[in-house]
Amino acid sequence: MSQIDPTAIIDPQATLASDVVVGPWTYIGAGVEIGAGSVIASHVVIKGPTRIGEHNRIFQFASVGEDCQDKKYQGEPTRLEIGDHNVIREGATLHRGTVQDQGITRIGSHNLLMAYTHVAHDCIVGDHTILANNAALAGHVRLDDYAILGGFTAVHQFCHIGAHVMCGAGSVVLKDIPAYVMANGNTATPHGINVEGLKRRGFSADTLVYLKRAYKIIYRQGLTREQALPILQEMAAEDSAVQLLINSLQSSSRGIIR
Repeated sequence: MSQIDPTAIIDPQATLASDVVVGPWTYIGAGVEIGAGSVIASHVVIKGPTRIGEHNRIFQFASVGEDCQDKKYQGEPTRLEIGDHNVIREGATLHRGTVQDQGITRIGSHNLLMAYTHVAHDCIVGDHTILANNAALAGHVRLDDYAILGGFTAVHQFCHIGAHVMCGAGSVVLKDIPAYVMANGNTATPHGINVEGLKRRGFSADTLVYLKRAYKIIYRQGLTREQALPILQEMAAEDSAVQLLINSLQSSSRGIIR
């Protein structure tokens, strides 16, 4: 049975699953879809076109699906798509895309977006990521699975942060961060492989040895990306986890942090 507070404003063109909970003074606009088991707190604003999956929890004062802050945006019908089992905390701002890109901002599943985080237009956020308080993604940023951004981290537009990256609090990210790498600072620099995080996710000791070797090839031997890739590809034939690191190097358009 739906549990919608009588003070909430739900546009007739919004579609909510029958068991969605909506708190007092929340506004849900036209073109919004919210899946089963989701809980929307008080004083939340959700505008469409936005699709929110199942079992999401959105806390008070979050702004979800608003027009983006790109000056090129002229009111085109762009979208925001959010997966399942996400937690979006107080004051978070998640904006729709622009027609200059794919027109969609995408956030996957099982993510934690802490208070006052920002996901700008056209970002692609994977699964199981964490954005700590006040972390901000500028437009067109890609954040891959299991990446963690410390509080007050700022990521420049078009940057790609690879899977399993750990970025320390207060970092300013101006270049791409390869998969598995720890980074910190203003501007962010690499500080080895995210060993503790990988252990917690079940990576074997042998795999960690390969990833540490791969890190040294990229950062300690003075090689260019073109020189390092053939060596890494040989390593990937022995341990497939190295391939994810190769993929993030090959897809980098801004260049990696140094």
